[in-house]
Amino acid sequence: MRFRSSIAFAVVVVAAAALASSLGGADRSATADGPAGHCSFNLKNQWVGPLKACMAPSSPGDCEATGKKDENSGAQFAEGACPAAGLIGICKTEKTALSYYEGAASGLEIGCGFQQGEWTTAAN
Repeated sequence: MRFRSSIAFAVVVVAAAALASSLGGADRSATADGPAGHCSFNLKNQWVGPLKACMAPSSPGDCEATGKKDENSGAQFAEGACPAAGLIGICKTEKTALSYYEGAASGLEIGCGFQQGEWTTAAN
């Protein structure tokens, strides 16, 4: 059982690192593509998912691209901040904040470190 927990933990860490690389260095400020807002989507790749996530800031074009990356789905752009309801935590990097609504906070926090991010666990 301990081995299975370690494997699950490692999968979350790898997935967070993969997401960091997939989001890359895109400029997520307001552009000709539209106003800055947030992008809610189902995060899925070869290591993890699906997990409900939200990226901010995002433009409509960035959101569309995020929804097509790996096996992500259901990307929807909206103005304003990511929803607070059901939030597990947020990984804030230099350019974006990625809010997680599913997954284990401890594993997501470690994955955030691989993204050079600062993790904040939600106060539910």
